[in-house]
Amino acid sequence: MDNEIQLISDGDGLAVIGNATDVERFLVSEGLSSKDLGLHRLKSVFSTGAEIAQAGSEIAANSGRWVKLTQESAERVKKFGLMESKTPGVRHAMVGKPGSIKSWLQIEKGAGSFLTNPALLSGAAGIMAQLAMQQTMDEITDYLATIDEKVDDVLRAQKDAVLADVIGVDLVIEEAMTIREQVGRVSEVTWSKVQATSATIARTQAYALRQLDALAEKMESKTKIGDLATTAKEAESKAQEWLAVLARCFQLQDGIAVLELDRVLDTTPEELDRHRQGLRAARQNRLDLISRSTERLVARMNAAAGTANAKVLLNPTKSPAVVQSSNHVTTSVHDFHGRLGIESGRPSSEARRWVDAAAEARDKALGTGAKGVEAAMSLGNETFDRASSVTGRLSSGIAERARRLLRDEEKRDAEG
Repeated sequence: MDNEIQLISDGDGLAVIGNATDVERFLVSEGLSSKDLGLHRLKSVFSTGAEIAQAGSEIAANSGRWVKLTQESAERVKKFGLMESKTPGVRHAMVGKPGSIKSWLQIEKGAGSFLTNPALLSGAAGIMAQLAMQQTMDEITDYLATIDEKVDDVLRAQKDAVLADVIGVDLVIEEAMTIREQVGRVSEVTWSKVQATSATIARTQAYALRQLDALAEKMESKTKIGDLATTAKEAESKAQEWLAVLARCFQLQDGIAVLELDRVLDTTPEELDRHRQGLRAARQNRLDLISRSTERLVARMNAAAGTANAKVLLNPTKSPAVVQSSNHVTTSVHDFHGRLGIESGRPSSEARRWVDAAAEARDKALGTGAKGVEAAMSLGNETFDRASSVTGRLSSGIAERARRLLRDEEKRDAEG
């Protein structure tokens, strides 16, 4: 059947493979932006001449594009019912546009060269993982270009050797990536230059995380508004710098992973699936570690904002400053999370106006006063009633004694 294309997804991206014209039509019809998949690199997954020749003809007959899966684009491709493949973490489907039908439909049968060839499917998944990481690297580059403090300026300003060393690592990895683009593979010489850099990046990442944790602990230890304002301002300034360092570390780690997958694809392609899964798990662990540390800082900043809002009546200047610093840190962390693909949605705090706090205090005072007057009136009425009762009993007693005295007097007169 004409107009057949193959869809392959690893959860992060979607590969669209088929005739170049059909692939382009599909992407346009679904409104998906894409980049070249680089199918020519899959020839290295085969070891024998016959396999290479067969794979070469299949690869030459097809065009491949890669689409980053966002929430919106993932919903668009869900309708094609991608099914699990024998390659771990990879789903696939064959779709086509038969006859006069305008929309693309999933079809049961088709050429499916990639879907029926485990080696090609595994190689495609490896390349897709590389493209996803390179996409993140590009987004981090944009992020570092937009923040006030460039990460290189931050690193160069540090006297700590751990931070200084990562500048050299950056140069080594950038050189290796440039050679890879020119040569099309990662040679043993190129790999030997970068394989020892992971430890330096890990030390720098750990150092930056400790600095963020220290800011969170310092915020937690302050209770006075003046101290909170000073510490919050420091956190506002320092947090952005350490987030930049973390972003660069994550970018360099993704760069090493891209080179590593190339090396495995070139030397031991049979291990590509397991290696890809291992890198994915390690990457998620790094994301979880970074997320816990940054979320802890945001929680401390929001707690400080809550304390400041509660005390704004007595601190009309410093309390809003605490809230402002808290919101700045929260926004920075949210932007940072977005570049790394970490979900976060913690809302910012709203600075409480002094007049609002004063009005609330006045209302509380009036409410308390009204209750007091009401209680006093109730007590007065009760006391008055009680006194009236006592007065009545006292008056009745006096009258009774007078009557008894009068009777006694009349009795004595009669007897006399």
